[in-house]
Amino acid sequence: MNMYKPQEFAEMIGVSVKTLQRWDNVGKLKAFRNPSNRRYYTHKQYVDYIGEGNSKNGKTIIYTRISTSNQKNDLENQVEFLKQYANARGIIVDEIFEDIGSGLILATV
Repeated sequence: MNMYKPQEFAEMIGVSVKTLQRWDNVGKLKAFRNPSNRRYYTHKQYVDYIGEGNSKNGKTIIYTRISTSNQKNDLENQVEFLKQYANARGIIVDEIFEDIGSGLILATV
């Protein structure tokens, strides 16, 4: 049986280790524990999470826009809100586009 440390598993599914810990604590994706109480994950969990044979079509992109650079704080708030929204639903964000007036800024995740 393939076993993965939290860091390995987090990279495989595109989330942070903190997210895995939170999911374990709330029961969304329970980790197994070794005799020394360390978390680990299995290949079956990976397949169940990703979906065997399912390929991801396209990317998940966050797009935010403000009219002027004076609203920079609003732009940051929009980005943070959308990242939290996606994270809460288990959506992996591939890229973030921030648009200020007519000047587009690309911030990759």
